[in-house]
Amino acid sequence: MFLLSAFCAIALAIIHLFSGKLHFLGTIPRNRWLSFGSGVSVAYVFVHILPELSEAQKTIESNLDFRLVFLEHHVYLVALFGMTIFYGLERVAMVSRQRNQKAGKGDVTSSGVFWLHIASFVVYNALIGYLLVHREEPGIQSLFLFFFAMALHFVVNDYGLRENHKGIYDQIGRWLLAAAIIVGWVIGSGTEIHKAAIAVLFAFLAGGVVLNVLKEELPEERESRFWAFALGAGSYASLLLTI
Repeated sequence: MFLLSAFCAIALAIIHLFSGKLHFLGTIPRNRWLSFGSGVSVAYVFVHILPELSEAQKTIESNLDFRLVFLEHHVYLVALFGMTIFYGLERVAMVSRQRNQKAGKGDVTSSGVFWLHIASFVVYNALIGYLLVHREEPGIQSLFLFFFAMALHFVVNDYGLRENHKGIYDQIGRWLLAAAIIVGWVIGSGTEIHKAAIAVLFAFLAGGVVLNVLKEELPEERESRFWAFALGAGSYASLLLTI
């Protein structure tokens, strides 16, 4: 399992480094494979992660101290928090691009927004690398399902980050995000935390995945492929329900 999770971490890092070579993804209407990957990621959250959070709620309730009492009945607040954080980041990036366009500086974010955005996704990726080792449900099958969903999710994320930050993302950003996955995996290999904490991390990840997918699919100018999104969500949901 150790070597297999290491392989998955390296594979996810490679996706960040080379997904920019998939030039056919950057088309309007939105490429069907991006919409398909988005559907798979959302299906994984709703069919696999969220039901596990319901069970993990019991673990959290039995391990609360007074400092975490607010989570007693609201583990989903963490998922909401994750979604809100990434929504805020996306709004900041969008506003920065609009301001630079008006100022004649091009359709790209400012340097400060780039670093804020990348720092946030470094944490996000490190969390995913960590969860390759520590998941709610152990086993090779669980690892593969998580890896596959996150692999497609990373392709979608890369597309959005490259659109916001242009050349600097390829020069710096993708390398930092690839390294973050490996760092997260290394930390996970050397440490072990309580199941209640893992549940909280998964909740935050669930919120982040949902927002990062929907903000790529919903804008009208994307001309997204609903049928591809629905096919991805439906097929992966069916797979998760049958195994």
